[in-house]
Amino acid sequence: MSDLIQPKVLKGFRDFLPAAEIQRDVLQEKITQVYRSFGFVPIDTPVLEYTEILLRKSNGETEKQVFRFQDNGGRDVAMRFDLTVPFARFTAEHFSELYLPFKRYHIAKVWRGEKPQAGRYREFVQCDVDTVGSDSAAADFEILNVMKCALNAIDVSNITIHVNHRGIFNRFLNKLGVLDKSEDILRSVDKLAKVGQEVVVKELVEFTGDESKASEILKYISASGSFLEILSTLETMAGGPGEDTQRMKDIYAMMEAAGIESTYVLDPSITRGLDYYTGVIYETFLNDLPSIGSVCSGGRYDNLAGLYMKEKVPGVGMSIGLDRLIAGLEQLGKSEKKGSFLQVEIFCQNAAHMMAYQKVAAGLRAKGISVEVFPEPKKMNQQYNVTEAKNVPWGVLINDEDVKNNTLSLKKLETREMFNSLTIDEAVAIINK
Repeated sequence: MSDLIQPKVLKGFRDFLPAAEIQRDVLQEKITQVYRSFGFVPIDTPVLEYTEILLRKSNGETEKQVFRFQDNGGRDVAMRFDLTVPFARFTAEHFSELYLPFKRYHIAKVWRGEKPQAGRYREFVQCDVDTVGSDSAAADFEILNVMKCALNAIDVSNITIHVNHRGIFNRFLNKLGVLDKSEDILRSVDKLAKVGQEVVVKELVEFTGDESKASEILKYISASGSFLEILSTLETMAGGPGEDTQRMKDIYAMMEAAGIESTYVLDPSITRGLDYYTGVIYETFLNDLPSIGSVCSGGRYDNLAGLYMKEKVPGVGMSIGLDRLIAGLEQLGKSEKKGSFLQVEIFCQNAAHMMAYQKVAAGLRAKGISVEVFPEPKKMNQQYNVTEAKNVPWGVLINDEDVKNNTLSLKKLETREMFNSLTIDEAVAIINK
């Protein structure tokens, strides 16, 4: 009997070959640059947290999805299911070391034991930014702005960001006399796009015990018109002006001032299932593929850090679901993959010239060109095949005459155009051009 173990990965988990991992790295680098340009700084937190830390402020659905177990010391631990709750713990634990407002970004893997499907996996990357220590419309707007800028930086511009405010909805529910059922109602409304209106209405009747109240809730979440028209409708249904509706007016005024208001819509059906959100909330959809769901979401969570400390620290943030976004781009045929970061391959035609190859490679790297030397004199068609698999655009050939003259021949591999007897500086100029 064979002792070999069958190589396989768990359901909902994946290996990434170079082309896929390069794509993810490039996107993360571009997103990181945008986050930094807004003044956000990086932190990191452990993969494992005490279960009571992660689940103290969550609903039953979240508890079903976490990977939870006892470690060797008998401690009840779980793998983080998002980066926001660990950040709340981080804020409480390091509060005396932080300046406020504190703006952090965190790009890392999280784990959820949900059913795998298109664009949804059990292990995936989130790209988060959060601001704590400021309860202002400016902080809310900045997160909404950085969402748009980060997605635009990775050539995702045909998007619509749906915005809502939990506070207005809660005032409305209080007016209806069903605020005590808000968590159930929020989670039901949050499923509207997935399960349909009929199922949601049935659940709302069950939660409120009143068909007319269920009908009013449906009317509220179905309000239509321009951003300000919908806001006016919600304001009336919630009982009049309040801090929450003024906050939305201020945010929209900043959108107009920045000239980006066309990207955002006020959508009262957006509630966000997690119950730690307290104010403005948002979800982002690809206009060409809305069926894949939100690729970027978040909101204000003023009470979350208060679970771990006495001081109330306001917070607002968002997260880009990188893997779901990539899945959407692949479906739209907008996903670009390459096999390496190389610009140049120096072909090995003669092992005796290896020192010359390495000298040229060092010279090119000194000029900022990414380059490798093929390590052995295999047949040229084999070397070309490997280079093509890596998507390397340029090849360098060095013959006996080049070795004598400290020159090289540059070949554009896609068109086979040749540039002979070049110095390193001349080759760099052609590559960069």
